[in-house]
Amino acid sequence: MAMQISSGEEEDLTSAINTTPLVDVMLVLLIIFLITIPVVTQTVPMQLPLESNIARQTRPENIEISVNKDGDLFWNAQPVADSEALFQRLKTIAVMNPQPEVHIRGDLGARYESIGRVVFACQRAAIAKISFVTEPPPKG
Repeated sequence: MAMQISSGEEEDLTSAINTTPLVDVMLVLLIIFLITIPVVTQTVPMQLPLESNIARQTRPENIEISVNKDGDLFWNAQPVADSEALFQRLKTIAVMNPQPEVHIRGDLGARYESIGRVVFACQRAAIAKISFVTEPPPKG
């Protein structure tokens, strides 16, 4: 830092702080900080699941609920009036031992709200196993 002192009979001091070295040091520290942060960051070691599709086992006791693009519900290809009727049917199978799995087939053009109602009905009925039926991507 530089400081100017006037010489002479005056006792007044003129002082000015030169901030250029301070800015230089701060920029160097900032660069060092930005370079070393990614090295210091630690992550928890874990194995993440790999994407894999397991072919579903179709058993007669499994329930297949379909939702078409208009939001209509189908229970094993038979139409269901509304989500309340679906809930009542799910309650009857929820008490079975072993409890059957519910496979949800949603049309690509269906609103998520329609499929969400099916999932919510399964949740309310205490269905333990819910799966979504999809088609594998085209190989190419």
